[in-house]
Amino acid sequence: MAVITNAIKGTQDTLPAESYKVQYLESAMREIAGNFGYREMRTPVFEHTELFQRGVGETTDVVQKEMYTFLDKGNRSITLRPEGTAGAVRAFLEHGLFNDALPQKIFYLTSCYRYEKPQAGRLREFHQFGVECFGAGKPAADAEVISLANNLFNFLGIENLRLEINSIGCPECRKEYHKALKEYFEGYTDKLCDTCKDRLDRNPMRILDCKSPVCSEIAKGAPVVTDYLCDDCRNHFEEVQRYLDAMDIKYQLNPQIVRGLDYYTRTVFEFVSDNIGAQGTVCGGGRYDGLIEEMGGSPLPACGFGLGMERLILLMEKTGISFPEEKKCDIYVVSMGENAGYKAAAICRDLREEGMYADYDTVGRGFKAQMKYANKIGAQYIIVLGDDEIQSGNVKVKNMSDGSEREMKIDDFTENFQSIVIKDAMKDFESLGFEMDKETLAAIFGGEENG
Repeated sequence: MAVITNAIKGTQDTLPAESYKVQYLESAMREIAGNFGYREMRTPVFEHTELFQRGVGETTDVVQKEMYTFLDKGNRSITLRPEGTAGAVRAFLEHGLFNDALPQKIFYLTSCYRYEKPQAGRLREFHQFGVECFGAGKPAADAEVISLANNLFNFLGIENLRLEINSIGCPECRKEYHKALKEYFEGYTDKLCDTCKDRLDRNPMRILDCKSPVCSEIAKGAPVVTDYLCDDCRNHFEEVQRYLDAMDIKYQLNPQIVRGLDYYTRTVFEFVSDNIGAQGTVCGGGRYDGLIEEMGGSPLPACGFGLGMERLILLMEKTGISFPEEKKCDIYVVSMGENAGYKAAAICRDLREEGMYADYDTVGRGFKAQMKYANKIGAQYIIVLGDDEIQSGNVKVKNMSDGSEREMKIDDFTENFQSIVIKDAMKDFESLGFEMDKETLAAIFGGEENG
């Protein structure tokens, strides 16, 4: 078979056999964000280009090299979002959320687009879980967003992640740091890449984030920002560390962290893994107190983080962390004949309305083919409906795990089948040494235990 085209380089399909992993992570992220008081925001996939030029920063690699930018039919410059924060700030200002109770805590699960060389953990279309806390300027807020990410990793069972933190100061104390950086890098002008030569006057701090091996090596000997912090920024950073200590969150100081976006101030942090190759940063974020004002709002502090979904899944797979099993078919109704087909559809409708995964033949398979299909989709129970069963009003329910059978009336099948599922589940729990009452199991399976 010749497909007319393949997926674009740097993108990937999430197939049904894998989508449950994404759904599991998204569910965990929504629940944990909710526990911290964060509510979901959804923004458009494309924005006016100037939003990212102003918000992300014109001297960043993202704006200079990686954005997908085009002219629309109205001759307007449009860009696919390369990250989530700028669009969230735009929505926060446009809809006047600053008038609501502060801080405003929002999260998003969104797709992002960057023109980069595809590799493990890095795609041109990728997906991001992000949180933004607008209106909280105290160190406690920095520590809280770090705690949220840490809570998520603990919930997922991810170990051996390294939390690295730094402070890059405020615009005032960075002035002296920029002078020191410029003086240092001017001694290597002939070796810097062309992009970094341009950055030398505009924003020498961006050279520290350059991906060129030569520039990266030169940057290792550059002055560190923590030596130039003003008293307020130093005190803020020390207070962040006290909060992390109070919550027993382990961390390392890394004065080399600057993050890749211009809007950061003061606290920056990364959760790093050594198990997924060069792209080891799984989650990164920090504080950006000047961004809301830069985007046209009144001065308002903010902080947050972004977490790459693809890298997170890669990390979990590389380190052998298992995902919950995909939901299996509760019952498959094998039907033989036209009338049995109608009855199978009616039974499955009733079961599905009670929250069960029920299925029946819709492609015209024979008996053996239906049984084979039921086995392939992992059906836990099977019933066979034919003329004899419809005439007698009774049907046998087979438990595929142990081969046992029970006879049931067709007319009140849904209610009685739920009772069977609960009883069998109780046996399974008891065989493992657990105890669980019938009411609890009934709540789990969405029905009421009978008999």
